[in-house]
Amino acid sequence: MDDQRQGMAHLRKLLEESVGGRGRIAMVTGAVATGKSELLHGFADQALEQGALPLSATGSRAERDLPLGVLSQLVRNTPTDEHRTATLDLLREGSHARMSRDPGAESFEHVDVQIVDALCTVLLKQSERRPLVIVVDDVHHADRASQLCLSYLARRVTYAQIMLVFSVPDHHAHLRTLLHTEMARQPHCHAVRLAHLSAEGVAARVRRRAGAQAADLFAARCHELSGGNRLLVDALLEDLQATGEPGERYADAVLACLHRADPGLLPVARALAVLGEPGTAGRLLGQGEATTARAAQALTGAGLLAGGRFRHEAAASAVLAGLDGAELVDLHRRAAELTYQEGAPAPVVATHLLTASHAGDPWALSVLEEAARQALRDDGVESAIEYLKLALRACEDGRRRARIATTLVRATWRIDPGTPTGHLAELTEALHKGDLGGADAIVLARALLWHGHVADAKDVLSRLGELDREALAELAATRAWCRGSWPAFLPHLPEPPAEQASATARSLGADRRLESADALASALHEGPSAELAQTAERVLRGSRLDEMSMDAVECALLTLTYTDRADRAAPWCDAFVTEAAGRHAPSRQARLSAIRAEIALRRGDLAAAARDAQRALDLISPDSWGVAVGAPLGVLLMAGAAMGRHLDYVRQAAQPVPEAMLETRFGPQYLYGRGRFALVSGQPRQALRDLRLCGELMGAWRMDVPEFIPWRVDAAEALVRLGEIEEARALIDQQLAGGGKRSRRVYGMALRVLAATAERRHRAVLLRRAADLLQIGGDRYEHARALFDLIDAYHAIGEHRRAGMLAGRARALATECHAGALADTAPRGQRNGGAGGQAAGPVIKAVASPVLSDAEQRVAALAADGYSNREISGKLFITVSTVEQHLTRIYRKLNVSRRDDLPPSLADRAV
Repeated sequence: MDDQRQGMAHLRKLLEESVGGRGRIAMVTGAVATGKSELLHGFADQALEQGALPLSATGSRAERDLPLGVLSQLVRNTPTDEHRTATLDLLREGSHARMSRDPGAESFEHVDVQIVDALCTVLLKQSERRPLVIVVDDVHHADRASQLCLSYLARRVTYAQIMLVFSVPDHHAHLRTLLHTEMARQPHCHAVRLAHLSAEGVAARVRRRAGAQAADLFAARCHELSGGNRLLVDALLEDLQATGEPGERYADAVLACLHRADPGLLPVARALAVLGEPGTAGRLLGQGEATTARAAQALTGAGLLAGGRFRHEAAASAVLAGLDGAELVDLHRRAAELTYQEGAPAPVVATHLLTASHAGDPWALSVLEEAARQALRDDGVESAIEYLKLALRACEDGRRRARIATTLVRATWRIDPGTPTGHLAELTEALHKGDLGGADAIVLARALLWHGHVADAKDVLSRLGELDREALAELAATRAWCRGSWPAFLPHLPEPPAEQASATARSLGADRRLESADALASALHEGPSAELAQTAERVLRGSRLDEMSMDAVECALLTLTYTDRADRAAPWCDAFVTEAAGRHAPSRQARLSAIRAEIALRRGDLAAAARDAQRALDLISPDSWGVAVGAPLGVLLMAGAAMGRHLDYVRQAAQPVPEAMLETRFGPQYLYGRGRFALVSGQPRQALRDLRLCGELMGAWRMDVPEFIPWRVDAAEALVRLGEIEEARALIDQQLAGGGKRSRRVYGMALRVLAATAERRHRAVLLRRAADLLQIGGDRYEHARALFDLIDAYHAIGEHRRAGMLAGRARALATECHAGALADTAPRGQRNGGAGGQAAGPVIKAVASPVLSDAEQRVAALAADGYSNREISGKLFITVSTVEQHLTRIYRKLNVSRRDDLPPSLADRAV
């Protein structure tokens, strides 16, 4: 049985005793919203049903100064007779009596006792005719004259048919010195204590209001955030059903509880909303801890607080919403000063400074900088950025501003490398003024390089001057990074004296950034080795994505990838992507997603490669990627082309890129991707130009490692498309002689293209070997290409049965790696069977129809879809004349005479 039912049963028992001539008094107490009013109103109705006459009144804070106001409510409810008329006259007379207004008085001086006696006599006489139940809700708000009369009456009902029922909240301390104290000492006074709902009570209430399913879903949360307060429970239930979170109804209910309680609780509630600690809140308000503790206890009893703090941020926000902007700012400013004096942690003080937008005190800058450092360690990047912005606005010292701005650049870089560009100019200016130097200047140079500002980066480095230990460490890491990512810029980096370099190397023996960057540079310049792979995995095992480790993680993952160990890099990369997402670091997520895309491409998972590359470009914009945009963009173009969706990525292929990108490792990656894209798009000459430029850059930087980019293989394929068979064969020979046999993947790719240059009778042997190597190498897409070539080679020499045995396996593999251009190809066989010994192998063409070439297929698809010749020319980057020539051959092959006769199914390929 809950408190409400127990309380009602107790009141009914007291009523029976009162009807029997033994007057009773009931004091119903409890915190706000424990159901006191509900109980009193329900009991008044039951009293009427049992033959008693209920007289009800409600105390109001607004009517405290109205003399005899509550008693007037009671008398006006009595039956109309001569007693009622006389009583009303007495009330009018009494309302003009002089009464003490001293809130500390224990009695009412100057009140006409005869009037009080006469008023009580009327009620006593009325009870002789019919039992009376006098109910006063919120009696603590009754005017003092009415309290005196009720106290007077309470002493005279011992043997009358009168029951007095009053409600008062627990926290109203001053009432206990007057009416409550007077009532409590009467032997016929009984206490009825109400409490908030238990967890079971909340569940039952939710079940009654919204059903069993709602109780299962919301009851526990309602109890947790309300403490069983009925008003809060009902409001929470509405909010949770509507949005799943506490909202406006809950906020309104919180305010309603505060307004119904003692007004003195509101300032304390606001202080607690700002500070969260009762003791500190008292000091903020300038009042004693005991007073604040009592208020906090009352708020806890009301279900608003738990452990001295609001149960939900929505409650604290609602309490502060009533303050205007200036009041709230002043409150937080004083809170910042108080918490600083109390020795609170820097983030606590900084949060108040931030809310107040105030950092004018001498100690404020140090607090904000320390709070930013802690936030960056704990992945609170957004908070750190806001602390640093406020510090930067308030700081007037040039050197300190430069230090703060550098930290801000590093922080914003975690979210988006494009956002700190506005601060780069300020830092450059600080450098010119002599306010920036050492490691911070090197960080600035790297940021400028990322965005392609090469001349500015050179200027920064030319002003470095003497370097301290920290700057030497940063310089060593930057030199290692440039070796692997920006080799063209390496000559512009200062080289420390030998003795300094040696000391730096010793001090950085455990520096993962340096170790990892060196490993990547070695892999790109010297080729793969087991030692480099071991170094990379050792770095990854000891790394987390903190500020200094991201470069180390990135270089280590790429080292594994470029040493032909993409399968070992994949789980590491997945783990770090998950960690970056948990740390809310979009920039890191993007950079890791680009690496994951490259890993997926080398494993032949084209859909995953395209998805991750696109995600990398979505997480941060291409502009924010700076010169590094070439890595995800190149993978996206390669994956899209391999899936047969090159028309979907025409816009990306034409996207402008920073000119400085061609001075970095990302330039060859982009050129390789664009070259592969052009090859599938039927533009072998454009592909050859991009691939040769890619090779020239790699050769100039001594990065011509096939495990990084096997550009010669694809350039040879372009030459095959152009009919330059001898030159293609020469390129493949160079590839195989220059380390191309180290990697099974590259070796297999080279043999597949070499087969296209060989005589028909030799192709099958080369392609079988290529397929075996690619299967071991783990690239499913290249493996599928080799199998389709092998099928055509078997058909070409009449071994149709062997070709048929491979067809299902090849299509399954193509489907598995989402290579639509391969999987959708109709049975091949005889279409090129009569070609001469030097003809290109059919898979080089990647034809999607047994009749049309790939170029004709694309033109036919767009024509069948309704595009004009000029539109087809623009989409496929060919001349209108070439379109017309293709259409002439298409009409002849398909035996149609005009565009309208083209089969509608061709349009399905116009993607």
